Amino acid sequence: MSLQLRLFGGQSDAPKDGGKLAINDGGHAIDKSKVLAATDAGVITPQNPGDFGSIRTAPVVPAPQYFDKEQADALKKLAKEKTEGARHSKKAYKSLGKIEKADATVHRSHRKYEGDVAVNELVKVRSNASLAKKLHGLRPGYAKLGMGIDKAENKARTAIDAIKAQLIGGAN
Repeated sequence: MSLQLRLFGGQSDAPKDGGKLAINDGGHAIDKSKVLAATDAGVITPQNPGDFGSIRTAPVVPAPQYFDKEQADALKKLAKEKTEGARHSKKAYKSLGKIEKADATVHRSHRKYEGDVAVNELVKVRSNASLAKKLHGLRPGYAKLGMGIDKAENKARTAIDAIKAQLIGGAN
């Protein structure tokens, strides 16, 4: 049981009354806004295109200018740091992309599984309905059998009562 809880969670969304949800009118509870909702508030979509921001460490130099030695050395040091940072950032973004791809694979696999569950639930419910129809079709046969048993019991009771009456009546 603990493995089941770890794999499938301890909470159940089943009705508390132990009852089952009847799906008998072709209705649905599919909320389009939930189906099409983004998986995270920050995800990029046509409705949330992001801010198109960029990164700029140094301001744009609007016109030709001279730099002194200290400025040149500081810019050289900053360029080295930023180049190293860019290399690390590139690796990090590549890893983030792989994580997104893996997440999407799991998401897609889970939705396929849920689709299989939904299709097979219909197969199971259809089988239940078929059995219920078949059982209803058997009811007249069982009623006939029951009436035959009742008739036989009444016939036996009548015969027994007649015998009793003869024996008791004959004893008087």
